Amino acid sequence: MTINTNLKFLRKKKGLTQEALAEALGISRSKLAGYELSITPPIETLVKISDYLRVSLDILIKEDLASYSEFKLRELLETDQFLRGRKLRILATTVDEQGRELIEVVSQKVKASYLAGFSDPEFIAELPRFALPFLPMDKKHRVFQVDGDSMLPIPDGAWIVCEYMDDWTAIKDGERYVIVTEQDGVTFKIAYNRIKEEQKLLLCSANPIYIPFEVEVDQIQEVWKYRLAMS
Repeated sequence: MTINTNLKFLRKKKGLTQEALAEALGISRSKLAGYELSITPPIETLVKISDYLRVSLDILIKEDLASYSEFKLRELLETDQFLRGRKLRILATTVDEQGRELIEVVSQKVKASYLAGFSDPEFIAELPRFALPFLPMDKKHRVFQVDGDSMLPIPDGAWIVCEYMDDWTAIKDGERYVIVTEQDGVTFKIAYNRIKEEQKLLLCSANPIYIPFEVEVDQIQEVWKYRLAMS
C-alpha cells in the first residue's frame, strides 16, 4: 500500500502543515507523522483522511500519486469533481515515460470513430500523439483536424489545438470550441452559453451560409476550447 507516501504527498500538495492536518483529523501530530512514515492508519482514520482530502479510499491506498501527471492531479484534487448539472466524467489520456501529458491527434479520418472511442483508453492510446512544451502542463490538450469551410478563415484540413473543459458552465459566448455530441459527432463551432437558462448551447459557424443550431446539454460528450491553429 502507498497510503504513507500518498498522505504526505497530498498534505504538501494542499499546502497543509502536519499540525493543521492533524487538528482537522482530530489526531495528534505525532500520530500523523507516524502515518506518513510507515504506520497504517486505522480504518476510521483512513475514512477521515479520504473525506478531508477529497480522495477515494481506493486511490489513497492503491495508487502512487507522486507518479501522476499535473493534469491528472489537478483533475483528482478539484474541490468539486462533478460538472455542474452533469455526472463525473473520466477523460482517457496518454502520458510519456516521465508521466507528462501528451497531445493526441484526431484527424478527419478518425472523427467518426472518436465518438465511439473517446472514453476508451485503448482507442486514445492508438491515436498519433506529440508534446508542445510551451502549453500549460496542468491543462489537457488535444488536436483536432478541421473538416469543411464553416469556420473560415480557418480552412478545411487545418489542425487546431484545444484545451479540455471540465466545467461547461464556463463556456464563454462568442468563443470557439470543439463540441462532441451524440448526434453531430465532433463539431468545431462558435458557442453561446444557454446552459443555466435552457440547458442548451447555441452553436454558430463563422461562415454565414451555415445555419446556427442548438444542442441539449444531455447530448454533449466533451467540450474542448480552441487555443491555436496549425497549418
